[in-house]
Amino acid sequence: MPVNSFAANSECYALIAGTDEVGRGPLAGDVVAAAVILDQNKPIAGLTDSKKLSARQRENYFDIIVDKAQCYAVGRASVAEIESINILQASLLAMRRAVKGLLQSPQFVYVDGNRCPDWDYPSEAVVKGDSLIECISAASIIAKVSRDREMQALDARYPGYGFATNMGYPTAAHLAALKTLGPTPVHRRSFAPVAQLLEAAEEANL
Repeated sequence: MPVNSFAANSECYALIAGTDEVGRGPLAGDVVAAAVILDQNKPIAGLTDSKKLSARQRENYFDIIVDKAQCYAVGRASVAEIESINILQASLLAMRRAVKGLLQSPQFVYVDGNRCPDWDYPSEAVVKGDSLIECISAASIIAKVSRDREMQALDARYPGYGFATNMGYPTAAHLAALKTLGPTPVHRRSFAPVAQLLEAAEEANL
């Protein structure tokens, strides 16, 4: 379906969901997706890609979306699932779960990225859709805030890695902590920095 079909799709369907995921790049934590059906009678001004917003702005929009959206849902794929099926498939799985969790079944789904999950919904993948389509923007904000909150909770369980600030991404401080403290149960052991560390430790013990 061509990219210029956005307006046409919006006119053809009453219940349009947007879905997006966050957490493909981190070394730790689940990949989290959200799906949102906005209420056309309750417009939300200024929606955009969550990465273009400050943490405070995301939190504010999160509350507004929760209050004004027709419905929303969060889905995830666990670290174990990421290790089992790879991060791309885990991201698609998280989006499937988010859309399936919506209280109202969408008639059409816009998906951020270049491919749609394997499902029966009429849908379209839109590269940079989180900056182009409001329901995807809303989903990106819900997913980002939800995952950030989870990583902040994991920081309390596993202190020393800086999860509350790096959200599991491979910052210099996170990599240094990995070398000093070793991986936690929420680290993705198939991801290169963690895998290399485990391999080096195994060789050292031979």
